[in-house]
Amino acid sequence: MTQPPPDRDLELASDLSIAFLTLLERLAPDERAAFLLHDVFDVGYGEIASVLERSEAACRQIVHRARQRVRGDRKRFEATESAKATLLQRFMTAMEARDEQALLALFAPDATWTADGGGKAGAALLPIVGADRIAKLVLGLREKFWAVDRTVEVATVNGETGLCIRDGHRLTATLSIATDGERILDVYAVVNPDKLG
Repeated sequence: MTQPPPDRDLELASDLSIAFLTLLERLAPDERAAFLLHDVFDVGYGEIASVLERSEAACRQIVHRARQRVRGDRKRFEATESAKATLLQRFMTAMEARDEQALLALFAPDATWTADGGGKAGAALLPIVGADRIAKLVLGLREKFWAVDRTVEVATVNGETGLCIRDGHRLTATLSIATDGERILDVYAVVNPDKLG
C-alpha cells in the first residue's frame, strides 16, 4: 500500500462534518472499518479482507451495504445553510422565550440530540430521542445552567451553519444540526472543553 501525502489527513479532517461522523457511528464496526478503508483511504478489497479476516467477496458486500446506509441517510441532510440559519434563529427565539410548543414544532418527532462531553463536561451518554424529550432538555438546560454573561449566536461550526455558546469570551458549547430544511432532524452538541479550546 502506498503512503498518502502527509497533508491528506488534514484535508480529510476538514471534509468530515459532525453529521457525517455521527452517521459513521451508526454503522457496525466492520462496516465502518471497511467503508473508511475503501472509500476514504483507497485501500483495496484484498487488504481489507486480511484486516477484517473475511473473504474479498464478503468485504465487497460489507462496503456496498455501508455505502448504501451512509448515502441513504445523508440525503436527509441536504439543506441550504440559509435554511439551517433560519431554523437556528427560530430555535434561539423559542429557547429564550421558554416556548415549549415552538420548540416542539421545530423538531421532527424522531429527532435526536447527541452530546459530546468527553467525560469532562455534563452530557448524556446516549442520544436523546424524540421532539418532546429534546424540548424538555433544552428548557431544562436553559433554566439550570444559564449564566449572566452567556451568549448564543449563529456561526460557522466545522464548516457548517451552527450555534456557538459563550460565557463572556470563552466558548462553552457548539451545536450543529441536520435538517430537511423544514425541521431539525438531529442536533450534535459539543461541550467537551478539549474540543472547544
